[in-house]
Amino acid sequence: MHLYALCTSLWNLALIALTMSAQLASAAPSWTTEPFSPPAYPLAVRSPYLSCWLPQGNGTALNADWPRFWEGSILGWAGYIRVDGAVYTFLGSPSVSGPTLAVQKSAMFTSTQSVFILTAGGVDLIAAFLSPVEPDDMVKQSTPFSYLSLIAQSNDGASHSVQLYTDISAEWVSGDNSLIANWTTSIGDIVTHQVQLQDQTHYSEASDHIQHGAAYYSTKAATGLTYQTGSDQNLRTQFVQNGVLLNTQDTDYRAVNDDWPVFALARDMGNVTSATEPFVMSIGHAREPAVQYIVSGGVLQDRSLYFWSAYATIADAISFFLNDYASALSRATAFDSKVATDAAEVSSSYGGIVALSIRQAFAAMEITISKTSTGWNTDDVLVFLKEISSNGNTNTVDVIFPAWPLYLYTNPTIGKNLLLPALQYQVTGQYPNKWSIHDMGAHYPRAIGHNDGQDEAMPLEECGNMLIMTLSHYQHTGDLYIINSYAQLLDQWTQYLIEEALIPANQISTDDFAGPLVNQTNLAIKGIIGIRAMAEIACLLGQHEKSANYTSIAQSYVAQWQSLATSFDGRHLTLSYGNNTSWGLTYNLYAEKLLGFNLFPQSVYDMQTAWYQTVIQEWGFPLDTRHTYTKTDWSIWTAATVSSTNVRDQFIGAIYNYASNGKNKAPFSDWYETTTGEVTGFRARPVVGGHLALMKGVLPTASAKSAKFKRAENGTCGILQSSGVGTSLPTANNTRNSGSKRREVMMTGWIAGVAGMVIGLLR
Repeated sequence: MHLYALCTSLWNLALIALTMSAQLASAAPSWTTEPFSPPAYPLAVRSPYLSCWLPQGNGTALNADWPRFWEGSILGWAGYIRVDGAVYTFLGSPSVSGPTLAVQKSAMFTSTQSVFILTAGGVDLIAAFLSPVEPDDMVKQSTPFSYLSLIAQSNDGASHSVQLYTDISAEWVSGDNSLIANWTTSIGDIVTHQVQLQDQTHYSEASDHIQHGAAYYSTKAATGLTYQTGSDQNLRTQFVQNGVLLNTQDTDYRAVNDDWPVFALARDMGNVTSATEPFVMSIGHAREPAVQYIVSGGVLQDRSLYFWSAYATIADAISFFLNDYASALSRATAFDSKVATDAAEVSSSYGGIVALSIRQAFAAMEITISKTSTGWNTDDVLVFLKEISSNGNTNTVDVIFPAWPLYLYTNPTIGKNLLLPALQYQVTGQYPNKWSIHDMGAHYPRAIGHNDGQDEAMPLEECGNMLIMTLSHYQHTGDLYIINSYAQLLDQWTQYLIEEALIPANQISTDDFAGPLVNQTNLAIKGIIGIRAMAEIACLLGQHEKSANYTSIAQSYVAQWQSLATSFDGRHLTLSYGNNTSWGLTYNLYAEKLLGFNLFPQSVYDMQTAWYQTVIQEWGFPLDTRHTYTKTDWSIWTAATVSSTNVRDQFIGAIYNYASNGKNKAPFSDWYETTTGEVTGFRARPVVGGHLALMKGVLPTASAKSAKFKRAENGTCGILQSSGVGTSLPTANNTRNSGSKRREVMMTGWIAGVAGMVIGLLR
C-alpha cells in the first residue's frame, strides 16, 4: 500500500467531515466542531503519565493555549508551518516573534482521534492526534505512545513551498520544573529525542507526574528531515528564520525551567499542491519497572508494562509503533465506526459522550506482567488503575465498578485482570478485615495493600461491587477462574452482606464526597444484589443448597427493603430509610439489569422513573437531596434503569448538554453542578467508562433472557449470557484470540467510509 494514497483519501474525507460540520454544528467557537466542542480535547492520552489535553472552555484553538497534563500543568508542545517563507503557529502558544496564527477551521473527535484543520495562507493543514485503543492486544494496548500526523495541501490551487516544525519540552518528564533533566538524540532509520530526569525515583510522583522513566519524541528518517535540541527560543527562532534545523545536540543539561530545553523535529515537504504524505511523529512516556505490587509474605514485586515482552529495546518498540501507523489508523477508524454505530442505536446524543469517554477511561490503567529468571511471564497479567484526580489510589474497587461497562464492551478479560490484584492479595491473609479491601494502595503506582486494615472503609460498597463484577465477568466470558479460585473469599464477603446489607450502618458509599449516612437505600440495593450474585456463584460451584438459601435471603431482603425504603406517600424511594423528603438516584439498580435478575419488582422502577421527571434541574438530575450536584456515570447508569425511553433520553441529553456547554476546561469531569452546568470537582477519571452502560452487548437482551444461558457443568443453574458483547469473546486467560439523529447517522457514515477506504487500500 502507498501511504500517499491513504493520506490523499483521508484528506478528502476530512474535507467531507468539515463540510458536514459546517452544516450541522452550532457550537460557540468560530470554527466548526463535530460532534461538539468538549471541555478538553484528548491529544496524547494513553496512560496515567501520558495524558496530554487541549482545554477548551468556550472554544480554544489548537494554537491558542499550551497543551496540558490532565491536572492542568503545561506540557510544552509547539508547532509551526512555513508557507512560502511566511511562518504560522498551529500548535501551542510559543512566544517567538514573527509567526502569525494559523486560522482553525474545524475540530472533531472520535473514540481514538482528535483532528484539527487549520489554514496557513494558501495551505490547509490537518493535525491528527491518534491515541490507539487496542483492547484485544495486550502488547499494543500497553504501549504508552500516541501519534501526531501532519498533512498539508494547497487551498488555492497554486503550488506552495511548505516546511513543518514541532517540538516538545522537558516538562513532559516531571511535575517539578526546577529538577535537572538530561537528554539524547539517536539517529538512524528512526530519529528519537529521549529526555528524562537526571535523578530518578521509582514509584514516586510530583504533582501527579511520575519521577521515573523517559519521554520519547520520534519520527522516521526521511528526505528533508532535520532535528535539533536546545533552548526553546533558539530552536524556534532558527526554524522561523530559516525553515530548517541544524542537526545539533545541546549537551548543557539543566533544570526543566532553565532556558527551557526543547527537542525539535522539522521536515521540508517541498512544493505542495495536493495532499502530502503525512509527517508522522510518536510521543510517549515509558518506564521500567512500572508498578510495585505486594505478594505473599509481604514481598514487594516489581512489575513491568506488558509491551516490554515483545521488544528487545525501547528503540525497537518505537520503530514498530511508527511503522505500524497506517495499520493503527485503520484499526482505530474501524473501532471508531463500531462505537459510533452502536451508540447511535441508543440515542442521537449518546455517541459524543461515549467517544469522549473511551480514551480517558483506558488511559488510567496499565497492563503489567512479572519477570522471572527465565524472562517475561506473559501468563501473569495484572492490570492496575490510577484513581486519577480524586485521591490517586491504586485499583480502587469502587472506581473499577463504575468503569465496568467499558471493559464488558471492549474486552471483559481486562476487567478480570483488574480484579485479580485485590483478590490475590486478600487470599494471602495479609489484609485483616473480613470485608473487601477498598483499594490496593494509597497512591499509584504502589499497589502495596493495607496490611494494617486502614484503607478507606467502604465495607458494604466494596463487597457488593466485587461479587457483582465477578458474576458479570463470568456471564460475559464463561471463564470460571475467579469463581473457582476465590470462592471462599467471595463467600466471606457474602456473609458480611447478609449481616449488614439490609440495614446499612452509618458509613460512606462510593460517593464519599457526600459524607457518611445511615440506612442508605441505594447502598442496601447493592448489598442485596451482591447476595443474589453469590447465589448464582454458589450454583456454579455445585453448592445448590447454599445457592437456594442465598436466593431466599435476597428475596426476603427485597420485600423488607421495599417497606423500609419507600416514602410514606409512595411516590419515590428515600435516600435514607425514614427520611421521607429525601431521595436519590438509585443507580445501583443497574447491577440487577446487568446480571439479568428479576429481584426488585417492576413497580420500583416505574415509581422511580415517574419521580425523576419531577426533580430535573436545568443541567440534569441531582445525585440526591443533600446537594444539587450530580455524577455523570451514575446518571447514565440510572438512565439504563428507567422504564421510559423519554426519561432515559433526558438523562443522556443532560450529560450531552453539560459536556458541550462551553463552561468547563477540565478533561471530562464526572462531577458537576446541575443548576449551573459547571464542574464541581474531579477531572480525567476512569469512571467515565461507565458511560458505556447502554452500549450493545453490555446489558443482556430480551432474547438472551429467554434463550441464552451459561450453565454449570455439575448443575442446572442458569447464568445469563449477554448477547453480542462489543467484540468476540475471549478464549484465553490473559487476552483474546485474535446533536440530532441526522448528525449521528452522518458521523457514523463518515467513520465507516474512512474504515472502508483504509481497509481497501491495505489489501
